[in-house]
Amino acid sequence: MDKYMNMAVGAALDNANGNTGGPFGAVVVKNGKIIGVGRNQVTSLNDPTAHAEIQAIREACQFLQSFQLDDCEIYTSCEPCPMCLGAIFWARPKAVYYACTKEDAARAGFDDQFIYEQIELPPDQRTIPMKQIPLKSAALPFQAWTASNNKVEY
Repeated sequence: MDKYMNMAVGAALDNANGNTGGPFGAVVVKNGKIIGVGRNQVTSLNDPTAHAEIQAIREACQFLQSFQLDDCEIYTSCEPCPMCLGAIFWARPKAVYYACTKEDAARAGFDDQFIYEQIELPPDQRTIPMKQIPLKSAALPFQAWTASNNKVEY
């Protein structure tokens, strides 16, 4: 376990020293083999979703040719943010291990508490207001999905 955690932390340190993104790194392992490595590339790719865990998940899923990380473990340099946590639950690895906590990240200027607080608010009370626009046709995609015999469920 230390070997993979050291790799995740090493990727984070390289990233911080190379100024290619935030100080975060992640590694996906399956049966003792590294199948995905990610570094935070938000600023270098101009992509707010390019967090280390997301990048590692993408690489591992491509390697596995699967949208799930069955029997995989994720090692990450820091406790996952809300976005990465969501991606992790969708990917369904068997475990996640992290080195630093979200409080450690907050002390370095990466504070996710605001997002956790926003999630708890009704959509129309969030800092970025969110409002439903009802359409008669809105449920059609769900009806088509439900009726389909060819869908790949996830």
